[in-house]
Amino acid sequence: MASVNNTVKSAAALAALALSLVACGSKTESSSSSSTVTDMATTPAIAASGCPMVAGAEGTPDWTLTGATGSVAVTGSTDTAAPRVDVTGPFSVTETQVKTLTAGDGPVVAPTDSVSVCYMGVNGRDGTVFDSAYQRGEPVDFSLTQVVPGFQKAIAGQKVGSTVAVAMVPADGYPQGQPAAGIEPGDTLIFAIKILDADS
Repeated sequence: MASVNNTVKSAAALAALALSLVACGSKTESSSSSSTVTDMATTPAIAASGCPMVAGAEGTPDWTLTGATGSVAVTGSTDTAAPRVDVTGPFSVTETQVKTLTAGDGPVVAPTDSVSVCYMGVNGRDGTVFDSAYQRGEPVDFSLTQVVPGFQKAIAGQKVGSTVAVAMVPADGYPQGQPAAGIEPGDTLIFAIKILDADS
């Protein structure tokens, strides 16, 4: 049981690194395996609701994007299913692109707000999910001043309750890569995000 608790604590530390240190230009790396990243624990959520764990929302994609190479199709999450991100890879973009999949009706999120979100991160190089609050069933809380630039670009200016997707150039994600998550330098990343709450 102690080794399981230590694994969860290590995973929580990785979660904090993945969302905050790289955004600040840190070159901190972890030797943990990418499978640990998928099981990361996080801080308690602002919102009372969890993230739906049922895989792959069905239906017509809300956003189809042809990149400089490859393409991506994103179907936003529903109340009962996680988002679906289908990659024809390798997928890459030459500029970060944000798409509002479903507009919310809450307050507008400021660039410095703290938010609670459900999200899924997918690597455009090979279509693998490298991190997912949906797989954990729990939202993640953080300040938009502590995340990679592409994540902030996706959320700031959106309304609470919105579902958004972003395809980000490496410079807006992890330009040096993130070995613990299987992200290599030069990888385009795709995130599908549901904004649950925001607080200044």
